Amino acid sequence: MEIRVLKYFITVAQEQSFSKAAKVLNISQPALSKQIKDLEEEYQITLFNRTTRSLSLTEEGQLFKVHAKEILNLVNKTEDYLKNTKKYISGDIYLGCSESEANRIVMKAIGKTQKNYPAIKFHLYSGNAQYVEEQLDQGIFDLGIVTDPADLSKYDYLKLPTLDTWGVLMKKDSELAKLDTISPKDLLDKPMIISNQEMVKNGIGGWLGGNQRALNVVATYNLFYNAKLMCEENVGYVLTLKNLYNESDESSICFKPLHPPLTLRSHLVWKKYKVFPKAIEVFLEILNEEIKKSSS
Repeated sequence: MEIRVLKYFITVAQEQSFSKAAKVLNISQPALSKQIKDLEEEYQITLFNRTTRSLSLTEEGQLFKVHAKEILNLVNKTEDYLKNTKKYISGDIYLGCSESEANRIVMKAIGKTQKNYPAIKFHLYSGNAQYVEEQLDQGIFDLGIVTDPADLSKYDYLKLPTLDTWGVLMKKDSELAKLDTISPKDLLDKPMIISNQEMVKNGIGGWLGGNQRALNVVATYNLFYNAKLMCEENVGYVLTLKNLYNESDESSICFKPLHPPLTLRSHLVWKKYKVFPKAIEVFLEILNEEIKKSSS
């Protein structure tokens, strides 16, 4: 039994006429009639009640029509799958990330993945490096974005190309706002709002020449938004990254970079020896391509 003959049979059944079906199928009526007749003879059944005025399905023909439609539906789905395998790659990807401009290339890769593989869904969670690493280690996140200084010994990772720059967020009418850059000595007597991540504190401590304890830390934060609000309300100066805040003429606060410059790099990480489902594999391939483009 050929798929082509099943299609002929379904068309004749729907049109209730060999002549009409032949026009739909773009074949001659005698050829179509012979195909159906051969099918009936092969299986020793009668599919149609034929009269000079009408054509209708027999009881056997009605049952055959049901199964023929099921077969053709399965064939169509299989052909669709083979022609469009990309759209059948599906899955949920759980990604933890800290706040960084370096994340932009990851978001770009997410957009391209979604366009090419619409059945892949992404779930993003924001948090500091410790939170992201804890969730990765527990298997809750598939991937995570962490920033230096980070212990990468237990992870496989992709180095993200964008470097983030540290600086200070402050009120535009503050004492330090007139400066182009901020040095360690400028901060020693100022009320400071700093990240509560130990590795970040260590990095800032190194930039300060080991004088972190000399800072007047009045508040700590783990995500940027509340730190920005504290700055706007004159709580203190915020040690943070450039590009987390888009400055405007109407804004009451501004960003000044540190001098000597202090930068950090971000990495997309995952547990070593992890076997990924296809959805994560294709996302990492797309991200790798974006990283290579940005480096060329």
